[in-house]
Amino acid sequence: MNPARDRSKTLAAWLALLGGVLGVHRFYLHGWADARGWLLWVPTLAGAYGVFRMRSLGQDDVLAWLLIPLLGLTIALTMLTAIRCALMPDQKWDARYNPGGSAASIATFNVLAAGLALALGTIALMASIAFMAQRYFENVPADRDQKSQRLTP
Repeated sequence: MNPARDRSKTLAAWLALLGGVLGVHRFYLHGWADARGWLLWVPTLAGAYGVFRMRSLGQDDVLAWLLIPLLGLTIALTMLTAIRCALMPDQKWDARYNPGGSAASIATFNVLAAGLALALGTIALMASIAFMAQRYFENVPADRDQKSQRLTP
């Protein structure tokens, strides 16, 4: 981390909101050598490949429905990171990312970023859960359904 450069809490929150799945916020905060920033590309690209497969091969592609939730979960986690950045107290932010200095923070934009991240993260997480549940129950073996129907009077 370069101590001569102040890191803006507002900019970090918006970078996590807009480019979090690609690790842009991590590169801003920790530099290009940040391994976690590069590791975010793995589930993002795997999930995007799953979306591509589903669009190409249809909904019955098992690999696609295993990969797509990775993208949704990655989006949800990076939105959580955006909320964390936006709502972190200024003193704690400066102690962690601006030792010896203080970066400007715009409270209105922080709250707006947190609100948008909350909405987008909720949508991504709920869509991933619904997608996984739908695909699971569509692929429950037929003999299981028949056994459960025989047990009910």
